Amino acid sequence: MATRPDTDDYLSLFLNDVPLMDVRAPVEFARGSFPSAENAPLMNDEERHRVGICYKEKGQDKAIELGHQLVSGDIKAQRIEAWKRFVARHPDGYLFCFRGGLRSRLTQQWIKESGIDYPLVKGGYKALRRFLIDSLEELIVKSEFRILSGRTGTGKTRVLHQLPNPVDLEGLANHRGSSFGRRVTPQPSQIDFENRLAVAMLKAHHLTGGPVYLEDESRLIGRCALPESLRERMASAPLLVLEQPMEERIAIIRKDYVEDMHADYVARDGEEAGWLNFRDYLLSAMDRIRKRLGGERHKQLRALMEAALSAQEQQGDLHGHDAWIEALLTDYYDPMYDYQLGQKEGRILVRGGPEVIIEQARLARPA
Repeated sequence: MATRPDTDDYLSLFLNDVPLMDVRAPVEFARGSFPSAENAPLMNDEERHRVGICYKEKGQDKAIELGHQLVSGDIKAQRIEAWKRFVARHPDGYLFCFRGGLRSRLTQQWIKESGIDYPLVKGGYKALRRFLIDSLEELIVKSEFRILSGRTGTGKTRVLHQLPNPVDLEGLANHRGSSFGRRVTPQPSQIDFENRLAVAMLKAHHLTGGPVYLEDESRLIGRCALPESLRERMASAPLLVLEQPMEERIAIIRKDYVEDMHADYVARDGEEAGWLNFRDYLLSAMDRIRKRLGGERHKQLRALMEAALSAQEQQGDLHGHDAWIEALLTDYYDPMYDYQLGQKEGRILVRGGPEVIIEQARLARPA
């Protein structure tokens, strides 16, 4: 089999979701990596820390020597086995370290000694990250945006995915963007979120084309912050306002935040712990907006929620939740949204149900 060369075609790596083997230490990987990357470190956190101190105090040669001592024998054999498993699963992938230097070359050499040629990404993590930062800024400036807006519970994310060129910010941030928006799995780090966003924007530009559709979001989606330049572009982009009757909105919220979240907690934690953690999720989300609701209103809504949770636990009845959902929409979310929309009247392109929005987007699509 012909040897594949090392690459610096970063665009192709991201557009094609090419599997990447990140040989940096776990602590570096946790800080931020790329959507198609898996961590298969050359050194663990402790080994990397010791080599780093040695490098500062005694220079590169001594640090390399210490690295070889720390990663030798069984440990070295285990690391090579992990790399070989990755290569077997992803024969078309590449490996990288921080700068495309010592660690990736050493990994490449050890894999080669076991009989496999495997290419690396030139410039490593640093070059890939720089490419994404620059690409994102460039695409934010030159893309045409359309913003899907609508009151809470209108099912914006469902409709977004039926539009011609969507970028799902809440999906990328793994959060639904409200005080109830937390999901069962943790959010990505800020760097991971930015990298995911950049890759999604590259695909929207190079693979699909036409206006990019985004949901109307505030600066923070959970703890992930949108780039300021994107917020500015979103603040002046045309709006598509999704409208749904109250019954439909209640049903959507019940499905997303009650039925699906309960199922997700049970899948993760088992029946009993899953129920307790789901219950805690709903009640603590209500408690987070206590100040904004006012003490008395919060107390009433919390009591409705507790009654609904009891009915769900004892009879499996989910409709008990409708009372607090409707009250929260009517008294809290709708007035807030209507006020904000009032500031944006001049930007509204169309308003209506899902079919109206989807048709408008279809007509706006370049031939």
